[in-house]
Amino acid sequence: MRLDDLLVPDPEQRKPVTAVAAAADREVLQAVSMAAEKGLSSFLLADDEQELRRLLEEFPELKDSADVRVLPAGSLQEAAVKAVKAVHSGEATVLMKGRVPTAVLMKAVLNPEYGLRSEGVLSHVAAFETAGFDRLLFVTDAGMNIEPDLADKAKIIRNAVQVAKAAGVSLPVVAPLAAVEVVNPKMKPTLDAAALVAMNARGQIKDCIVDGPLALDNAISPEAAAHKGLTGETAGRADILLVPDIEAGNILYKSLVYFAGAKVGAVIAGAKAPIVLTSRSDSSQSKLYSLGLALHTARH
Repeated sequence: MRLDDLLVPDPEQRKPVTAVAAAADREVLQAVSMAAEKGLSSFLLADDEQELRRLLEEFPELKDSADVRVLPAGSLQEAAVKAVKAVHSGEATVLMKGRVPTAVLMKAVLNPEYGLRSEGVLSHVAAFETAGFDRLLFVTDAGMNIEPDLADKAKIIRNAVQVAKAAGVSLPVVAPLAAVEVVNPKMKPTLDAAALVAMNARGQIKDCIVDGPLALDNAISPEAAAHKGLTGETAGRADILLVPDIEAGNILYKSLVYFAGAKVGAVIAGAKAPIVLTSRSDSSQSKLYSLGLALHTARH
């Protein structure tokens, strides 16, 4: 599957609804416009009504669309609350971040009364389409959990597996990344990787194959894995790259985008509904891919 494959609506399902928190942003509305044009979703746009309608003048296809409804909000905080409440109530299927600060949106998401928190952890899952690879590569967690422990990593894998399966990967291969392929008591990522492999073998982490610890090259390149003497069907064929901490994830994420020119879509998984939590610097196309990934995840 390619990222463009996520932008095809399911004709057998009713059109989903996306609630956008603080939608008065040109890049966000451009992504909304592209999604609406493809028939991916209907939209609830929460923001200052005057500012939002002024910007919608630049998008007549949205302004006059039956698939777009404005939720007036007096502040960014109110816009976040209204969007989250729409998802909580079932009025919307997916939550999307607009110009609201992440901290403000997450405060609403984590509200015990109307928020979207579930029993698991929230984690960031990014799907990359990179030249030279015949598959999407999923990187987690590059945006939510700073230094996850073993229990968190198991939950992060479960979230990523859910997203990867929704994107068409029937049995994802998960590679817990480290600097080496052997277990070293002085290197915590290798200890966690070994434990995650054991948890997978015992059925505590299901619907995937966990293989590690692995350095990045041996996780994604069968040739590199062969040179290291790593054999087996999964050697060098990882679908999901589990990074040891947020710094490693952030560096890998931005390296793929800026050095490799990768296309990317990302979602926050583990909540009661998928969350599109893009950066202000992300292009409208990346926002569209993220929305497509979120809608696919919600659908499955």
